[in-house]
Amino acid sequence: MGTEKEIMIAMKVTGLTIDPFTNMPIVILKDREEKTALPIWIGLIEASAIASELEHVQLSRPMTHDLIKNLLKELNAEMIRVEISDLHDNTFFAKIYIKSEGRHIVLDARPSDAIAMALRVGLAIHVSPEVVEKSRRIDLTETVDNDESKRQKWTEVLENLSPEDFGKYKM
Repeated sequence: MGTEKEIMIAMKVTGLTIDPFTNMPIVILKDREEKTALPIWIGLIEASAIASELEHVQLSRPMTHDLIKNLLKELNAEMIRVEISDLHDNTFFAKIYIKSEGRHIVLDARPSDAIAMALRVGLAIHVSPEVVEKSRRIDLTETVDNDESKRQKWTEVLENLSPEDFGKYKM
């Protein structure tokens, strides 16, 4: 679970918002003191899975993340940790740690799936400080079409996000 020397930052989902330039959903993670924020762009389906859990929506049939949670329970396996472990070429990477019959299993996952699962089992999302630092230097050119004024505006938007900025995400 990370290296012994590496101290991970425990974060929680503080909201979902929409990228004003691409209309893509963004999940916002913040540390417990709400001093560090990490925006992660995700897909619409993944945003729906996260939003339904954040809003405590009970669906008549299990969605994929609920199915996985139920499967783990039936197999006497337990999710014990979720990490956002890397950021490379503007793509975030995550790991899900599972304990089953004395074995420790590490699964590669998309951050949105790892976050949706963490919400369902009540786990914090652990983020490498290196990922937080890399995200501050993320190449926004893809997000804002090489327009410097848009890039500057987007940087201001991210830096000034507060909990009041997040409404309920509508699907």
